[in-house]
Amino acid sequence: MSVTFFWVFLICMAIGVPIVFALAFAPVAGFVLADKPMFLKMVVQRTFAGINQFPLLAIPFFILAGEIMNRSGITLSLVRFANTLVGHLRGGLAHVNIVSSILFAGISGSAVADTSAIGSLLIPAMEKDGYSRKFAAAITAASSVIGPIIPPSIIMVVYAFIMNVSVAGLFAAGVVPGVLVGIGLMVVTAIIAKRRNYPKAHQRASLGEVATAGREAFLALLTPVIIIGGILGGVFTPTEAASIAAGYALILSLFIQRTLKLGDLPVLFGRAAVSSAAILLVVGAATAFAWIATLSQVPMKLSGLLFGISEDPYTLLFLINIFLLIVGMFLDAGPAILILGPILAPTMVQLGVEPLHFAIIMCVNLTVGLATPPMGLILFVASSLTNLRIEVIAREMIPFLAIEIAIIFLITYFPALSMTVPRLLGFA
Repeated sequence: MSVTFFWVFLICMAIGVPIVFALAFAPVAGFVLADKPMFLKMVVQRTFAGINQFPLLAIPFFILAGEIMNRSGITLSLVRFANTLVGHLRGGLAHVNIVSSILFAGISGSAVADTSAIGSLLIPAMEKDGYSRKFAAAITAASSVIGPIIPPSIIMVVYAFIMNVSVAGLFAAGVVPGVLVGIGLMVVTAIIAKRRNYPKAHQRASLGEVATAGREAFLALLTPVIIIGGILGGVFTPTEAASIAAGYALILSLFIQRTLKLGDLPVLFGRAAVSSAAILLVVGAATAFAWIATLSQVPMKLSGLLFGISEDPYTLLFLINIFLLIVGMFLDAGPAILILGPILAPTMVQLGVEPLHFAIIMCVNLTVGLATPPMGLILFVASSLTNLRIEVIAREMIPFLAIEIAIIFLITYFPALSMTVPRLLGFA
């Protein structure tokens, strides 16, 4: 089987065909051009089989949980709590933005949801407090990258399914890298805030104020504890954990905090259904694409190409990281994982890289791609919130992207940073 299908896919992408149609059309065109029409029905079967998987039920439930908590105002309680912790620092609201993203990451698992929820609250507040609009947009977009790294994470569910690695193990591997990204962003923010003399609160929040804000945010912050604790304790599977998260969000919003009405649910369910359908359709198409890639021996050919450059895993990891950063500029994280995971991961495992370690490298790398121009999805959301051009936000983000890329290489060459927690929990 030739690799004609791959060139068809690249041409479709180059002329602007939506990713799902490019993924679906490429295998069909490949079989037609190879004069093997008997395989065409297999494309449909593989696409359906790629979606008809129990683990993928986690995706709509995590999306629904994020939609409910965003709509119910729970995000506001997280922002207030973050403000009592770091609001007194120079550039306080920028630090609040980052800490809020860390807290919100444990609920939504989505960078886009983070940008929309945190940005709509903090960008106007930052601008009113004396920050430039482009800086507010840049720090919001940069910190939203943390969303899919700290568990739960939708893209990690996708990777775990497509590459048959432990969802819980991948969640555990994301904790330290996510926190490292947050700390790195706060260091850069502190330097910029000092140079530009950004404002800070007049006084540190008292212990009573911290405690009050903590109580308001406590039930929301229990969400990741319930999810991770339940998985590790063997109470439920990662897929069931997603439904538990959605159910907990509903109970919290409808009956405890009473910030959500029954009349709001049809809209929330509809939005979650549309978002889930879009993701799952891409998953199905990518499954068929990965199948024909395997038939065409693409992983083996790539292995031969890489081994022809070097057999040193550190050199190859460097080259793959650069490649993934470039891919992330043009392709969304989910499709990139679905397309490249089955091609790159087997090669790195051959070189002795742990599957879980490469998984977290790839997930973090492509997540950062969500904030890189020209096609970074987070940039489009931040642009719509601020009415600024994407290139304006992207230029302001350069120091933040630099620290995020540095952290990618840090977790690449120091595996203990991401693998210690999974090893302690028995996943690696």
